[in-house]
Amino acid sequence: MNFIQAVFMGIVQGLSEFLPISSSAHLVFTSNFYKVFKGIEIVQHSNEEIFFDIMLHLGTLVAVLIFFRKEISEILKALWNGVKLKDFSDKNAKLGLYIIVGTILTVFVAYPLEKAAEKLVYSPATVGILLVITGFVLFYSEYRSKKIPTKTMIDLKSAILIGLAQGIAVLPGFSRSGWTIATGLFNGLDRLTAARYSFLLSIPIILGASMIYPFIKIDLNEVIDYNWCAIVAGTLVSGFIGYLCIKYFIKFVSKFSLAIFAYYCVLMGILMSVFFGIFA
Repeated sequence: MNFIQAVFMGIVQGLSEFLPISSSAHLVFTSNFYKVFKGIEIVQHSNEEIFFDIMLHLGTLVAVLIFFRKEISEILKALWNGVKLKDFSDKNAKLGLYIIVGTILTVFVAYPLEKAAEKLVYSPATVGILLVITGFVLFYSEYRSKKIPTKTMIDLKSAILIGLAQGIAVLPGFSRSGWTIATGLFNGLDRLTAARYSFLLSIPIILGASMIYPFIKIDLNEVIDYNWCAIVAGTLVSGFIGYLCIKYFIKFVSKFSLAIFAYYCVLMGILMSVFFGIFA
C-alpha cells in the first residue's frame, strides 16, 4: 500500500460509508481494480490491508461521533437516568434502547454471515450483483414510502427490522446505510428520521468491529512494520470526508428522493460485474 492509494481509499470510504451506495463494495472495487491494473492476482488481503480497512472505518466512526455528539450525549444521559429511575419513557431513553436492540439483532444476523462476507471480498463480480440488488431495494423503498402514512418517531418494530437489515448488510454490496434507511422507509419513517437513526445505529457496530476484530484476526506484532504514514493519512481523510458527507447527506435526504443513489448502485453494480467478470 502506498500513500496515494491510501488517501484515495480514504476518500472512497468517507463518501461511501454514509451514502447508500455500499462502502464495502467500493473498497472491494478500488482495491481489486488496482490489483487488476497492476497485473496482481486477486487473492486474500494481507494483514496490513485488513488493518487499514478497519482504520478507515474508525475514521468514519469518529466523524459520526463528532457530528452527533449532542444526540449521543442526550441518549446516554437518558439511558443512565432510566436505569436509576427504572423508567425508560423518555424519548431519548427509548431511542437508546432501540439502538441496543437493533445492535443485538445485527450481531445475531451478521455473525453467521461473516465467513461468506469475507469470501465475497475476493469475488468483486458477485459484489457487483449485490450492489444492483441494493439499488432495487432503494427504488422499492421510495415507492413503498409514498403508499403508507409517514411517522417521525422510531418504534420497536422499526428498530427490530432495521437491526436485522443492518445484519444482512454485512455482505459487501449490500449497503449498510442503504438497507437500514430503506427498511425505515418500508415501515413508514420519513427519510430524515430513517437516515439519522441509521447513522446512530452504526456506532456500536463500527466501534465493536474496530476494537475487537484486530485482536482476533491480526498479529499485533506485525503492526509496527506497517506503512503508518499511509494508514494515518487514509484514516484522517476518511474521517474528514465522512463528516462532510453526513452533513450534506442529511440536508439532501430531508428534501430529495434516494432514487439517484438507486440508479448509481445499479449502474456501478453492472460495471463491477462486467469488468471483473471479464478481466479478473
